Amino acid sequence: MGTMYVIHEDAFLGKLDERLQIKHQGKRLLDVPLLKLDGVVLLGRATVSPYVVDELLERNIPLSFLTRYGKYRGRLEPEVTRNIFVRRGQWNAAGETPVSVVAVRGFVRGKLKNYRSLLQRKQRDSQDLDVTGAIDQLQGAIAALPKTPTIDQLRGYEGAGSAAYFGVFNELLQGTPFEFTHRNRRPPKDPVNSLLSLGYALLRHDVQSALNIVGFDPYLGYLHTERYGRPSLALDVMEEFRPLVVDAMVLSLLKKPNGLSLADFEQEPLNGAVSLTRDGLKQFLRAYEEKKQSTFKHPVMGRKCTYQEAFEIQGRLLAKFLMGEIESYPPLVLR
Repeated sequence: MGTMYVIHEDAFLGKLDERLQIKHQGKRLLDVPLLKLDGVVLLGRATVSPYVVDELLERNIPLSFLTRYGKYRGRLEPEVTRNIFVRRGQWNAAGETPVSVVAVRGFVRGKLKNYRSLLQRKQRDSQDLDVTGAIDQLQGAIAALPKTPTIDQLRGYEGAGSAAYFGVFNELLQGTPFEFTHRNRRPPKDPVNSLLSLGYALLRHDVQSALNIVGFDPYLGYLHTERYGRPSLALDVMEEFRPLVVDAMVLSLLKKPNGLSLADFEQEPLNGAVSLTRDGLKQFLRAYEEKKQSTFKHPVMGRKCTYQEAFEIQGRLLAKFLMGEIESYPPLVLR
């Protein structure tokens, strides 16, 4: 089953024998063998019994709490693995070090190359789409990365590349009733941003879970600055997966005939926050899980894997680099 998403407001999570039960207003909604779960995500309010908490910790199953708009609230997971050598390599590279610069260069290169590939693919598929300017800007930023010596400068190229990409994102929505002007969040004020924000929150859950398996401290990163409570390393590793997993899935959902429509969204009257209806949310979560389980040939490993597996593969490649076993971190780049 993979990750279980609980979307009913005020649901109750209980345990019966070796199974997790979801109830709402006294009615049983779902009964799942714990053996089949990789993670649990609660969207909105829910009550979790102490027996479930104990069982999830015992089985190393992470539990994440999100608002219905996709804002990350917190997380329950077991302590990190006993692999102190991974964390020693991670901490030795902290700050502005030669190792951290190489790592950040890999994160940024992976993100920008996957942005470029997505735009190139969309332009090939549509005769009416011309995003050559953005592709050229991304190519310029990518070409500058090998000679960029500091993390702040690498952040600058990452920001410039992202601005070029999102500057043409609305053009990728041609033929749909949806519009995108710019990224907004906390809360998102339009349907497209609400999907991106929710998708990135789910991606964070999965990447952070993978890094915990490898043995990292998710709060010590290199591209994202250190901030209290921010899992900077999880956000670093997420970068290359944003266009591959979330952006591609969102565009597919909005453009295919039986995908999401404007009727699948609702807006809060007070703060203007836009979120999916219950039916729309079910469709989105189903599409996200299908995307995670889709397969491709990993360019470094040389074998087929799912995106779910790739989260951990990239974590282990990063660990090898930080421990000095390979010369650089190879981001996941797909054409």
